Amino acid sequence: MAAVAAAILAANPRNVQAWQFEVAEDRIEVFLDPAREEGALDPFHRELYVGLGCALENLVLAARANGYAPKVTLMPGDPGHAATVVLGSGTPDKGELYQAIPLRRTNRAPFQKRPIPDALLTEMAGLGDDLESSSLMLFADDAGRKKVGTLLIAATEEIVKDEEQSKDGYVWFRKSKREIEQHRDGNIIDTQGLARPISAIGKMLPRQSRSTADRFWLRQTRNVHTATAAAYGMIVVPDAADNACRVEGGRLLQRIHLFATARGLGLGHLNMFFVRSDRERQTGAEPRFTKALAEITGDRGEGLACFRLGYPTRPAAASPRRDLTDVVR
Repeated sequence: MAAVAAAILAANPRNVQAWQFEVAEDRIEVFLDPAREEGALDPFHRELYVGLGCALENLVLAARANGYAPKVTLMPGDPGHAATVVLGSGTPDKGELYQAIPLRRTNRAPFQKRPIPDALLTEMAGLGDDLESSSLMLFADDAGRKKVGTLLIAATEEIVKDEEQSKDGYVWFRKSKREIEQHRDGNIIDTQGLARPISAIGKMLPRQSRSTADRFWLRQTRNVHTATAAAYGMIVVPDAADNACRVEGGRLLQRIHLFATARGLGLGHLNMFFVRSDRERQTGAEPRFTKALAEITGDRGEGLACFRLGYPTRPAAASPRRDLTDVVR
């Protein structure tokens, strides 16, 4: 149960927490909770499976810390069964990634105008060397940052213009204290990267309309998230439509986020062009973002998840989480 408690602190899309666990004496089963899907924002469950991979990485790290030797099998059975983790006997290992689990946050605040040392990026790029199919592409030069940032802004503009995607994102915004305590999920004002006085004022004002929330998100994407990124990272896999690749890619993504936390870096998840690429596939629209992503990744594979990196100007707040009783079946 300590391993599951660590798992539910993992990064996941819009904090929907679409995971379920079955716990036995010698194993833990990880499942997708389809009741918590994101509709038009994630029609093929790409993001949900990446989030399950993030949870799985935390679970494995916590199992090792508690004296187990976990053996992971991805997608072992029916669709929705993301992983089986068999817990053999091992030696406790409480490394820096495990210790970073309770400290990890998605940081949406501005980052400092300060480059990330090449040695740190190189170390980060090697974090997935033991994984079969996932790797990391980094974009730290001016040209790479501009290309990725421009595409992220364009994708955000398309999402807020898409009525169905806009609605499906807005339902996960929690405003009042009562609403937050009732749901224990979703996005809240405190996690938007605003200065503390601005957050305090925002919580006193009436609930934002969907259009106002969309404009805020687009403005933050343009003026903060992309404008202050010191580097971008992209998880690349052979097949972004394959659920095993998605789960393994999520493991690498979580590993990177924990590493960044341990080394004093801020990390913010930015998957807007994947959201639009999957929407193009769903609707049969012109594959504008699908083609643009293919040009970026080239022969490295298919892009799965993206994030920005930098030294934070302010600490990030914790997002609400559901209780263990809500996710263990």
